[in-house]
Amino acid sequence: MKRFVVLTALFFLITQFSTAQDTSKIKFDYRQEKAEGNKFRLIITARVLQPGTELFGIQTAENNGIFSAVAFDSTAKRLLEDSLQQRGKLVQARDSVLNTPVVYVKDSLQWIQLVTLGKNDSAIIKGSITYSYKSGGEFSSFEEPFKFFVKNAASISGNQGSAVSDGNPAESKSLWLVFLAAFGGGLLALLTPCIYSMIPVTVSFFTKRSKTKAEGRKNAFIYSASIVFIFTFIGFLITLIWGPTALNNISTNWIFNLFIFVLFVLFGISFLGAFEITLPSSWSNKADAKANTSSFLGIFFMALVLVIVSFSCTGPILGLLLPLIFKGGYAGPLLGFFGFSLGLSIPFALLAFFPSWLNSLSKPGGWMNTIKVSLGFIELALALKFLSNADLTKNWRILDREIFISLWVVIFLLLGVYLLGKLKFKHDDELPKNDFGLPHLTVTRLSFAIASFFMVIYLIPGLFGAPLKGLGTFLPPMGTQDFNADDLPPGFDVSALLKKGSESKDTTAHYTGALPEPVKYAAVMKKYEPDVVVNNGLVTYFDYNEALEVARKLKKPLMLDFTGINCVNCRKMEGQVWSDPEVMQLLKNEFVVVSLYVDAHNGVDLPQAEQYYSKDLGKQIEDLGDRNADIQVSRFGANTQPFYFFLDGREERLAPDGFPYDALPDLKGRFKKHLENVIAEYKKRNL
Repeated sequence: MKRFVVLTALFFLITQFSTAQDTSKIKFDYRQEKAEGNKFRLIITARVLQPGTELFGIQTAENNGIFSAVAFDSTAKRLLEDSLQQRGKLVQARDSVLNTPVVYVKDSLQWIQLVTLGKNDSAIIKGSITYSYKSGGEFSSFEEPFKFFVKNAASISGNQGSAVSDGNPAESKSLWLVFLAAFGGGLLALLTPCIYSMIPVTVSFFTKRSKTKAEGRKNAFIYSASIVFIFTFIGFLITLIWGPTALNNISTNWIFNLFIFVLFVLFGISFLGAFEITLPSSWSNKADAKANTSSFLGIFFMALVLVIVSFSCTGPILGLLLPLIFKGGYAGPLLGFFGFSLGLSIPFALLAFFPSWLNSLSKPGGWMNTIKVSLGFIELALALKFLSNADLTKNWRILDREIFISLWVVIFLLLGVYLLGKLKFKHDDELPKNDFGLPHLTVTRLSFAIASFFMVIYLIPGLFGAPLKGLGTFLPPMGTQDFNADDLPPGFDVSALLKKGSESKDTTAHYTGALPEPVKYAAVMKKYEPDVVVNNGLVTYFDYNEALEVARKLKKPLMLDFTGINCVNCRKMEGQVWSDPEVMQLLKNEFVVVSLYVDAHNGVDLPQAEQYYSKDLGKQIEDLGDRNADIQVSRFGANTQPFYFFLDGREERLAPDGFPYDALPDLKGRFKKHLENVIAEYKKRNL
């Protein structure tokens, strides 16, 4: 009875209950830290901002009247270890108003929860804090939601948290790739006309105008360091303005891909000689006016002049690197621009230290324009990849696989003809003369022409359905190709296909196994099936419930393949791992596979009755892609692709952890072992 009276009094006394946060009196901070093994500590800190405020702790035997509470969503409870811990300068007292024991703090309070993740697993852990406090004799209670993204590799904290890395080898390898690619881009930019011709002039300026050799070297070093600083500062600004999440999100956005396509086309035709892309001349004039070598600032502005004037050559090369740089998180832009500027600036410093090397430099000439034009062809070829990304996302069907390959065949054929000297552009010189006064090809130029023609020969079988594994991450999926020779059954009359014309576009011929053909969303989604699926006769479903019913009926484990239409790592996993004969046989014979595309939004709207609001995504689920993303986040606590989970007929996990893509050694062997363990567990449960 006494407890009932206390609770009734609380009901009337706490007049300021709300679901919003009272930021004027209590502030929350969130972070996480690595514990031993596969464990992490999620740390929530509540700070009292207003003096005289008493923040109540969580419910205990000593604090049973009014208290705060931390609740985790049901999807995260399987990951929680032990009970919630509480730390702070706790005061035990009996409240004079409620006449009940309470525990509170006047400064700050920490709640710590230990969670365990599988190796290379990740999870989104969500929940809410219902916190109560007393201020000025009045009781108040508010609710504060929180969210942590925990990854057992590179851990990133949730709401207002900070990132903590534990040295994930795959991430380190990715960042090294960004740096090395950017460094190579900087060296390549040196060979373009607007930079190469400035090297001897600039180095001679420092060595001849300086009073001593040491002063000349110092000035050249400052000049090179200034170039590095300018480019790295640009990378820092990109990171500061957009951050890693935004960069990664926009890199898969169809508008961004369309923008990069237009940018590459402009840079490509510029390199072919149609026009020059330059920054405003006023920029270089202002920088040049301050380029006085008598001071450090003057040398810095000389470097700035180089950066601005050479934009027509460095811009297109940096454009080639942007998609890779944008996938490098916070460190990507910094490392990318640093690597590019380092490759660009090193020769200036080296030649200042060893001036005699200037004599060994080749004279500027037509060979530099050849490099520039060749890069123009490559820019045009790569532009099609970004147009393809936008095309697949929006389902325009303007750049299907055979059209994409045909355009690449034309581009690389023209590049080979150009390298043989049979095509001339605006700034091209005549070929060098041999001892008999006749134009001739250098061995280097001939080698690149052979490589270009080799690409053409390699691409042509792709027009008839060849998988072209070496280019699998660049090409549109096999499902977008209208004709595939592998789809034809033995003895099929090709002339009959030609007679039917465009009316016959049956791409289901590869469904020849014991599994029933997919029905739901197949008409739209089967064009996104990767080459390895089409060419190996693997049946994949696109709807979770349909695949689950098939798995139950055939008594096979269900493999959930969380993937994406424009997911490069998904194509790598399929091309490098799924294509292995032993892995493919396991997938075909032992599993029911459902490919859950998280970015399928066009032409796959859900029926009105199946639409719902997702708390985890914070949006209305109206199409197949959003539903698949919600399944991955809400049920499996993961949000990266590719990611594989395995269920039995009761929708229980056959392996406690999912299997993500990574760049660690023996990916194929580890995936095959994972499949075998899943099969063994399924058989054990169904004996």
